[in-house]
Amino acid sequence: MILFTCDYNEGAHPRIIERLAATNLEQNPGYGMDAHSAAARGYISELTGVPADRIHFLVGGTQTNFTLIAAALRPHEGVLSPETGHINVHESGAVEATGHKVITLPPTNGKITAAQAEAAFEAHYNDATHEHIVKPAMIYISEPTETGTVYSIGELRALRDTAHKYGATLYVDGARLGYAMASDACDFTLRDLAETCDAFYIGGTKVGALFGEALVISNESLGRDFRYIMKQRGAMLAKGRLLGIQFETLFEDGLYFEISKHAVALAMRVRDAFLRAGCPFYAESPTNQQFPLITPALRAHLEREFVFEHWGERDGLEAVRFATSWATTEEQVAALEKSLAVFSVTAY
Repeated sequence: MILFTCDYNEGAHPRIIERLAATNLEQNPGYGMDAHSAAARGYISELTGVPADRIHFLVGGTQTNFTLIAAALRPHEGVLSPETGHINVHESGAVEATGHKVITLPPTNGKITAAQAEAAFEAHYNDATHEHIVKPAMIYISEPTETGTVYSIGELRALRDTAHKYGATLYVDGARLGYAMASDACDFTLRDLAETCDAFYIGGTKVGALFGEALVISNESLGRDFRYIMKQRGAMLAKGRLLGIQFETLFEDGLYFEISKHAVALAMRVRDAFLRAGCPFYAESPTNQQFPLITPALRAHLEREFVFEHWGERDGLEAVRFATSWATTEEQVAALEKSLAVFSVTAY
């Protein structure tokens, strides 16, 4: 069976495995104070313009989200998020477990708008009892969104301006950031992103690393005592070099961007194959996640050879997700193209 279920089915890019093996017996200081982590921070600092001491390596996305959010918010504050946001639906209440409420807004094509955020802030402050209500003090979004769409730099700046107008911050979950930046919809650089939001992370787990995320804290005030907070939240890896070596490998010569482009190019072939088969789409994604709407007969046909995820329903059809990754092969996509080509879709 060929798995298109997610973008972390495989281990890590071979160059990372080779580097980890080659450095295995090196003696290094712990907790990210090693030369490899310093080099990785340097590469990311050059790309973002953010000082190296405000770049931190954590193990996973959920850990990164709740650690940064806990650092950024005071005890009575909460975070605005799309209803579909990862912190709301796929992190088992991790943010709430730190004492901060997730306040949801309905997305359109995966996105929330500055106007929605402004309405939420205004509703809070115009409530005569607002001191009895959790105060929204952050906007959280994912880039790309959970349905693979991409915020433009204009949309990001509008969200930032709205957040800052109300004394709040903008935080961007970049678990799949490489795939957003490799898409035709992307109109920003890492430096643009750093200049626009208060914090974001560059996802490694889903983009070639064995594990790990690189958190970039653009807003200096959010970085105050952050390593203390990392330690308190169990986010400071003793063998921190394992993270540093991976991001050093990904960013020393552009590997991160190269493998992201590979995944998106194959995802476009997946999209086109479903379009040729007559399938409409749940969302028009320019990134590595594709969401065709299929009939029960087509599902049964595809399940003989492929594994994919149920996503929802629309117009009597099932929405499914096919995700490519840095490790997806030409042969795997060709097999899917062939399977769709021999199936005659008549139910649309």
